Amino acid sequence: MIVRMGTLCVMCVAVLCLIVPGVVRADSLTGTVTNRTTGKPAAGVTVTLVDPMGGMAEVATVKSDAQGRFKLTAEAAKGPRLARAERGGVNYFHMITPGTASVELEVYDAAEKVEGIAGSADVLKMQSEGGNLQVAELFAITNQSAPPRTLAAKHTFEFVVPDGAQVDNASAQGPNGQPIPVTPEATGEKNHYAFAYPLKPGETRFQVSYHLPYSGKASFTPRLTLDFEHYVLATPSAMMIAPANAKQYQTMKDQPGMNVQISLHAKKGDDLAFTLSGTGAFREEAAADEGGGPAMGAQDNRPGGGLGKPIDALDALAVTHWYTPWGILAILLILLIGGGIWTHENTRLEQMQVAVATALPASANATAVNPATVGSDALMTGLKDELFQLELDRQQGKISPEEYASARSALEQTLQRAVQRRSS
Repeated sequence: MIVRMGTLCVMCVAVLCLIVPGVVRADSLTGTVTNRTTGKPAAGVTVTLVDPMGGMAEVATVKSDAQGRFKLTAEAAKGPRLARAERGGVNYFHMITPGTASVELEVYDAAEKVEGIAGSADVLKMQSEGGNLQVAELFAITNQSAPPRTLAAKHTFEFVVPDGAQVDNASAQGPNGQPIPVTPEATGEKNHYAFAYPLKPGETRFQVSYHLPYSGKASFTPRLTLDFEHYVLATPSAMMIAPANAKQYQTMKDQPGMNVQISLHAKKGDDLAFTLSGTGAFREEAAADEGGGPAMGAQDNRPGGGLGKPIDALDALAVTHWYTPWGILAILLILLIGGGIWTHENTRLEQMQVAVATALPASANATAVNPATVGSDALMTGLKDELFQLELDRQQGKISPEEYASARSALEQTLQRAVQRRSS
């Protein structure tokens, strides 16, 4: 009897040892939710702790109180998690790293109609082999509503594909977020599709991959549904782009292995027609095919339909992969959005050089600085590096949306001042 009691005590101790560590390892996350549309605390918002490593499993859920405050308690995290705040049917995510004890979450009012929606860039990456033209089209859409609101409607963004095109897949990436698969809906109008993905304040990117028959030469007449600051065509160097209206496009030089044509301030109804000829694949995709991946003309069920992963790997924990095939186009997109204007017109570079020299203090001017001697290549490199780093910092969450907007605005204002000074 004594032996049995001793055995039972040992078992109880063992059970307690298993239970107690689990209690000790529980984490608490506190924070507040702010409605950025009103600038006030957001009450009654559902806040959920999500584990992306566990198939987006919901770990804990609570509602914010009248002051927007909340507290979540869950088993200690083994890796990063996501805090999801839901308002008006729209989810807002924030990355929670292990050890984080408090967090500030932001939400916005949602509306079916929002002013301030504009197109930043529409970039088409095209390549061909095996009788098909493979296209990956990236749209960058900005929501600059004031006060800031989220556009949440049945159709938040619409696009048109060429005749004969078959959509393979699509993805969407919200401001400071990661790409997720989405499915565009056919509107009923020929070649016309729409996304229902909400457009939050800031920049949202959509990527659509599609293919169509191609015999080595074809003409296209793009139809824009928004005005875009930049409309970009990119092909391997073995393929040629011939715009129907030569004045509508400019060639972007110094792009190894690529042909790039840019149309600035492209508007709905503009003549953006072009003829594509030749065949070829980007080196990254060609190398993948040689390594055993599907050939360009073959049916490919991988994300991107043979053009690589949509925007980035669908990894909620990874930073932007600039080395992926789409990463190359992402860098191009960044340069275009931030500084494509001076790539388009060398005269504006000269104007900026004059502005820099004019702004130098008297002591610096005493050294006989000549604007003409300022290296345009060095200036171009410096501007590109600054823009690239700014965008990279935004993607990695190192700066706030407000800081990003301020820095980008400062660069644009510098250019505008230079133009005004030259014209005066």
